[in-house]
Amino acid sequence: MTPDDEVLVGRLRQQLKGRRGVSEQRMFGGLCFMVNGNMCVGPWQGSLVVRLDKADHEATQAEPHAGPMNITGKTMRGWALVAPAGIAEDADLARWVGRAVEFVRTLPAK
Repeated sequence: MTPDDEVLVGRLRQQLKGRRGVSEQRMFGGLCFMVNGNMCVGPWQGSLVVRLDKADHEATQAEPHAGPMNITGKTMRGWALVAPAGIAEDADLARWVGRAVEFVRTLPAK
């Protein structure tokens, strides 16, 4: 993980502290935050990876600072990569994290 990722992990821990069903799992050379066993949010090279409803993919991609999640070379529908400018303020990070947690809670627990 990059130093920026380490800082973001600390901020994510603060955002997710006390929420039920949240766990951390190492993957893709970094750390992912899970909700009820489903991937939810995590850092990626200083940006924030968020999981959201596939049905809202195009609208999410059109939001400021949001772009496609394609770390494998293929865009992953239902995921967005939020640039550092889009999560610079704690309120902005909280909004993205809240949306992701809300969506992931609709998925069956693993």
